[in-house]
Amino acid sequence: MPSGRITEREIVEHRGAVTVVALDEEENVLLVSQFRSAVGEELLELPAGTIEIGEDTRTCALRELQEETGYIAEHLEELYVFFASPGFSDERIWLYLATGLRTAAQGVQTDEISEVIKVPLDKAVEMIRSGEINDGKSILGLTAAQARLAAS
Repeated sequence: MPSGRITEREIVEHRGAVTVVALDEEENVLLVSQFRSAVGEELLELPAGTIEIGEDTRTCALRELQEETGYIAEHLEELYVFFASPGFSDERIWLYLATGLRTAAQGVQTDEISEVIKVPLDKAVEMIRSGEINDGKSILGLTAAQARLAAS
């Protein structure tokens, strides 16, 4: 500890991850539904995933978007970089806003995702308030995107 006190901690080391707010021209956002073993529930989230060894964050964001939603983005803007849970992990998450969406020829390329839905951004933020979206990275991503659009 900075004070010199010795303490024992379990720390999870993580390569890092990305989260993508994929927004179409009508301000609809892409959400994915997937089962999360740690909480034993199906969660509605933004597309996201772990950075592969040697992969840069932008490449990872584009890859995860395509694998999980079947969409490709023309533009990618980094909104934030944040710690996911600094009490026990060094994982950083890069949050991107993806625009200029078009469908990829391959479609969804993972069996982790049970459903991809398109929802107006304002409705997605309402879904946070109602508890339908309760994943931290998705809450931050959706509210950050809403604030970014309001400022432009």
